[in-house]
Amino acid sequence: MRLDGVWLRYHRHGPWVLRQVDVAIGAGEVAVVLGRNGAGKSTLLQLAAGVLRPSRGTVTGRPAAVGWVPERFGADQPFTVGAYLAAMGRVAGLPGPAADRAVRHWVERLGLTRFHDVRLPQLSKGTAQKVGLAQALLRPPGLLVLDEPWEGLDAAARELVPEMIGEVLAGGGAVLVSDHRGETVRLPGARQWSVVDGTLGETAPSEGSAVAVVELAVPAVTVVATVARLRADGHQVLRIRDHAVPTPATPPGQPVATPPDAESTLSAGVRPDGDQAAGSDDRSRVSTGPPDHPGEVSSDGPPGLLTGGAAEVGEGVGSGRSGSATEVDR
Repeated sequence: MRLDGVWLRYHRHGPWVLRQVDVAIGAGEVAVVLGRNGAGKSTLLQLAAGVLRPSRGTVTGRPAAVGWVPERFGADQPFTVGAYLAAMGRVAGLPGPAADRAVRHWVERLGLTRFHDVRLPQLSKGTAQKVGLAQALLRPPGLLVLDEPWEGLDAAARELVPEMIGEVLAGGGAVLVSDHRGETVRLPGARQWSVVDGTLGETAPSEGSAVAVVELAVPAVTVVATVARLRADGHQVLRIRDHAVPTPATPPGQPVATPPDAESTLSAGVRPDGDQAAGSDDRSRVSTGPPDHPGEVSSDGPPGLLTGGAAEVGEGVGSGRSGSATEVDR
């Protein structure tokens, strides 16, 4: 698929969001779209997926089957999960029995079985995002376009995203994915497209860059502040790991004391070029986005889990538990 001389603006006399985009992606290739918020990443992905038409230029060679997952799935629709996916299977051109099989497969794989008869507006953001992933994959896509696919997902579902991308590539499809959380370190060899001031450039992935990995033990109550400070200094936090700390024996009837100096261990790494250091697929890993995204921590997600563009702090951080990282990724 090629984008030749593509320009786009949303209004006739509005500013150009993208200018003179010339790029191509072939079968079996994956490209990661990087850039600051508002740079035009989502616009580029929508052009590639066919959601938007260019104001100037052409898009050619787009596969017939395109899977499109927006950053926020539109769950304000009066359907149950099962009915919606069945309808999307038919829209994708699957005959009835094949659509039913595909729906069953993705509902089970993404952990949506208990939500099969739940209406879309009643879903949490993370569960709705799983439905968005399922609808994009009901028919094996020749092009899969994912806009921040990890946003809002639980740890188990986040692990599935690179696996599903690999399956599309193995089937001869191409994949475009944007990410500000640093999750795309799980896609080794991916091309890197950077959107800056409305223009698109490609950066060759750095191979063999020296990486220094440092493990820090800090009081659990200071983890969020420490993560923010490390990122502000240009470091990449790879993970936060914590484990239960045995508490001293307490006489009957007395409250159990929490050790005041409980610590959590951070693993941080730095590349000379500022790129995200590669992390493992350990599910308790904390992955941060590039340093140019301000740290944000919100209360989205299940109870006990702080999530945000800057970091994810696993359950128990700040609760008097401690531990240490036992794996160092290179």
